[in-house]
Amino acid sequence: MTEAPEAAASADAWLPAGWQHPTRVALPTGHHLRPIRASDTELDMDAVMGSRERLWSIYGEAWGWPPATMTAEQDREDLQRHADEMETHESFNFALFDENETELIGCVYIDPADGPEADAEISWWVRDEYVGSEVEAVLDEFVPAWIARDWPLAAPRYNQF
Repeated sequence: MTEAPEAAASADAWLPAGWQHPTRVALPTGHHLRPIRASDTELDMDAVMGSRERLWSIYGEAWGWPPATMTAEQDREDLQRHADEMETHESFNFALFDENETELIGCVYIDPADGPEADAEISWWVRDEYVGSEVEAVLDEFVPAWIARDWPLAAPRYNQF
């Protein structure tokens, strides 16, 4: 994503000091979430550009993403930015992978909220071919439960698409 919601001035503004984000989270389907990295570019490009029209309808207006002409280098830079922001707890992008990480199936975004009515904005997506699948249904159920169980958030806003 080229434009992300404005991040909090510091991680302490929305997450407690010393809190550590998860590094791998198993789903009951055998899939797992982990922080996205620049080295995921090839798998990410396949997922994003293969589902670009639907993703643009979800994120395009707010984030200008994914652009129709996104290159692998632009995606790699974006993924590195996400990885850097996760290290400083400014925002989070967890990729959903199959067991052996041969396919990136979707992503979960956890960002600080813009206004006082919520402390985080949470959204997620799956590749077009997984829309309506068991994997999507499990992810839809899993994300809110995971956030409630493992994240120090009092009022997350879920933007499920």
